[in-house]
Amino acid sequence: MFSPLRRGPARLTPQQAHRQTSDRQAVLLDVRELPEWEAGHALGALHLPLSRLTAGAGLPEAAHDMPVVVICRSGNRSRTAADLLAARGVEASDVVGGMTAWSRAGLPVTGDRGIGGGIT
Repeated sequence: MFSPLRRGPARLTPQQAHRQTSDRQAVLLDVRELPEWEAGHALGALHLPLSRLTAGAGLPEAAHDMPVVVICRSGNRSRTAADLLAARGVEASDVVGGMTAWSRAGLPVTGDRGIGGGIT
């Protein structure tokens, strides 16, 4: 359940995130760790693990001057990342339910071996 009093970055459904990133209104940033990313990620997503982001790493070049939609496996790490990015002045939102919800919604997932990656 979401608190209506919580302030901070917006939370998007997987469908809303897909529309925004497919239309290039925003970039999708996956903050899961490398083994999770390699198993399967949203088609067109950029990768920057939360561990690197919290250590001070900057956004990938393609995310500069763009709104960022953050995704992880379940939505917890992406919420943390969106808050961190917002504190840095980045227009950020996160995906409720993460890659688990993205995959369940039938949205495109790819892995190291091409289309049809899995979610870990």
